[in-house]
Amino acid sequence: MPEPFTADTTAAINRARQHAIGDLLHRSARRDPDKLAVVDGTLRVTYVEFDVAVNRVARALADRGLAKGDRLALLSHNCWQYAVLAFATAKLGVVLVPVNFMLGADEIAYILRHSGASGIVAEDALAPTAEQALDGAGVRGGVRGWIPLSGAAPGEGWEDVDGWWQHGPDTAPDVLIADDDPLRLMYTSGTESRPKGVMLSSRSLISQYVSCVIDGEMAPDDVELHSLPMYHCAQLDCFFSVDVYLGATSIILPGPDPEKLLATIERERVSKLFCPPTVWISLLRHPAFDTTDLSSLRKGYYGASPIPVEVLRELSERLPDVRLWNFYGQTEMAPLATILRPHEQMPRAGSAGRASINVETRLVDDDGNPVAPGEIGEIVHRSPHAALGYYNDEEKTAEAFRHGWFHSGDLGIMTEDGYLSVVDRKKDMIKTGGENVASREVEEAVYELDGVAEVAVFGISHPHWIEAVTAVVVPKDGASITEDDVHKHVAGTLAGYKRPKYVVLAGELPKNPSGKILKRELRERHADLAHG
Repeated sequence: MPEPFTADTTAAINRARQHAIGDLLHRSARRDPDKLAVVDGTLRVTYVEFDVAVNRVARALADRGLAKGDRLALLSHNCWQYAVLAFATAKLGVVLVPVNFMLGADEIAYILRHSGASGIVAEDALAPTAEQALDGAGVRGGVRGWIPLSGAAPGEGWEDVDGWWQHGPDTAPDVLIADDDPLRLMYTSGTESRPKGVMLSSRSLISQYVSCVIDGEMAPDDVELHSLPMYHCAQLDCFFSVDVYLGATSIILPGPDPEKLLATIERERVSKLFCPPTVWISLLRHPAFDTTDLSSLRKGYYGASPIPVEVLRELSERLPDVRLWNFYGQTEMAPLATILRPHEQMPRAGSAGRASINVETRLVDDDGNPVAPGEIGEIVHRSPHAALGYYNDEEKTAEAFRHGWFHSGDLGIMTEDGYLSVVDRKKDMIKTGGENVASREVEEAVYELDGVAEVAVFGISHPHWIEAVTAVVVPKDGASITEDDVHKHVAGTLAGYKRPKYVVLAGELPKNPSGKILKRELRERHADLAHG
């Protein structure tokens, strides 16, 4: 083996080889400085302007005492300032803690306390909640940044972040960032009583960006609309940050309002769009869909759950020039794991596809042994996408990474040629009368009934069946569906034990800001059906 280099030489080599999140924006700005990078309302920013804004904010955070390894919480809807802070913290080596804006003060206080955040940047409308959370977490002093989305002046003790990016030195702070230095702490929302802090590094994220670019066929000439919450890594890291890496153009909306989505696609000539199935359905159902010029749209992506076959067929008929991808994964995979590509959508409808280029995926039993094709097993992955572990939680980290694989907690079935179908969450499989029922299979059957807009299937406690299969159905506008119609329809397609024991008609399904249906809320809401 050669003699080791001196510390100075090693440090110089490491700096020359650095490939961290903050470097991606700077390199895009060097390649194409005058290209349109971000549009947020009337604000239109080039790549060189974006890079300068990020450098200024990084220096402003450093001036306020933040340094590499410190944690900074961010509580806001999507906006230009969110994008700047995501890259400014990365350039400084500060760990960004995106916070779900739907959480209450006590829930946010837990995240602040658990992460050890040195402060928070909050949208003005959310600042009162942030203040309660800071008090509850016992955080005194530190950074308190105010994002003036409504134009309101900062409250006492808060500082307007627009001053940070509009003024100050244009150059980035000189901070050495290693491949596996934590840069993001994402708190999962799952079924746990308390969320876990998922630690992501530049290596986790950038290797995931490469998988998105290659398997998702993303390109510098994309014009993408970002409307799902950027506190979630699907929008932030499968799409927005990948656009920055490539030098594509990003249009930011605060949320997925169907009318605004359609109008923005037409106005900005959007070519690329990510939506969960629930939002794609809302677009199809909107009265302006057929009168809006959507001819620029070429690439569509979905995740959170498969698109029902009937909806997939309708999308292909009404948007024939849009190629679709299904992205499956979880926060701990930064988040992409498998992809179903455009030519596979109808032949493999309902499938999560095959492992993306930087991922190895297989199914295992409870002892970690591989299961045969066609058998149900837990979905596990090996990949540089994988998180560094859970912050301050050795026990849960060891459990999730046992046997040298990341255990997703999802159950699936895999074909001989590697196509994965996600059956259910391991904890959410319906166990009724001694049989296992996959909610997705029942949902697909209900969707085939004319007039069904949306459906969610789950299990509720039952004195005889242990769990009873239950379906909440949202009819399409103008459709006259009865509970009996649903029962009769599934009687012809599903085995008796799989058919819903209870059918409830509803005007809408509860969803989180990412568009995922909140089945836990539905279980609680309809828990008494079996005892009525």
